Amino acid sequence: MEYSPDDGARAAADTFARLAVELHDAPGVEETVDAVVEFALQALNLSHAGVVLAGRGAPEVAAVTDSMVAEVYSLQIDSETGPLISTLRNGTPVLIRDTHTDDRWPKWAEKVAKLGVRSVLDVPLSTGDSTRATVGVLGLYSAQPDAFTADDEAIAHILARHASVAVASARHEETMAQAVDARKLVGQAMGILMERFDVDGDRAFAILKRYSQDTNTKLRDVAQQLIDTRSSRASSARPFAHSTDSSVIRATSSHGRYQTSPSLLCTIARSNAGPTCRSYPNSCVTRRSTTIRPSTLSAA
Repeated sequence: MEYSPDDGARAAADTFARLAVELHDAPGVEETVDAVVEFALQALNLSHAGVVLAGRGAPEVAAVTDSMVAEVYSLQIDSETGPLISTLRNGTPVLIRDTHTDDRWPKWAEKVAKLGVRSVLDVPLSTGDSTRATVGVLGLYSAQPDAFTADDEAIAHILARHASVAVASARHEETMAQAVDARKLVGQAMGILMERFDVDGDRAFAILKRYSQDTNTKLRDVAQQLIDTRSSRASSARPFAHSTDSSVIRATSSHGRYQTSPSLLCTIARSNAGPTCRSYPNSCVTRRSTTIRPSTLSAA
C-alpha cells in the first residue's frame, strides 16, 4: 500500500487531536508542560526538549527531558542572554541551525556545543500578539546540525499554540483555586476574632488587614497563622513564628484559651478603642480598651 500526503495529514491531525485532549485533561501546569515536552519528542526530529515559563521574577524551568536541557537553560537564565531570553522578551522564535557557526551568542553557543547541542529552536508560548502575552518558551534541541526542517518549524508553532492556551488555562485555574483558598482562610480567621473578641465582620477584617500591614505579612499568611494558633493552642508550639515579637501573650476568654502575639492584641485594641498601643518584650500596653481587659491577659 502506497503512502500518500493525505495519509500524513490525517496522521498529523489525529496526533494533534490526541494532544489537545491530553492537555485539556491535564490537572495542572506541571502535568500540562510535561505532556507538551513528551509530545515534542514524539512528533519532531529532536534529541531534547524543555519548557520555560515566564513569571514576575526570573524565568521558571517548568519541564525538561534531561539534565542537559536544564544546564542549557541555566546558562541563559544566569547570564540573562541567549535565544531563550530573546524569545521571552521579544515574543519571536529563534532558530540556530548550528551552534558551531552561529555568532549571535558566541559564549553561550560554545558552551552548549560542548554539551552536544548543534541545533536549537525556541518557540514562544503566546496567547496573543503582544509580548506581554508570552507565557513561556518551548525549547527544542538536536545533536545534529541544521536538524529542523520547515515542516518541523510549522509543527513546533502549532504545538506551541496548543501549549500556550493550555498553560494559560491551567495557570488561571490554579490562581483561582489559590484565591478561593485564601478567601476561606481569611473567613475562618475573621470568625475566630469575632468569637474571641466580640467584634463584627467588618471590624475583624480591619484587624487582620491592619496586622498584615504592620508586620508586612500577606493577609493570607496572617489568617493561616491565626488559624494555626487556635488549632495548636493545647500544644507547646509557638504560633506567629514569623512575627518579630519576642514573646507570646496568652489571652483567655469564656470560650477557652489560646495564644496570640502582642502585636495582634495591640492591633485588636487599636481597632476597637483607638488607643495608643506599644508592644514591649513581655506585654502589650494600651491606654484604653473596651474589649481586652488586663484580667484576660497573662504572660505565656
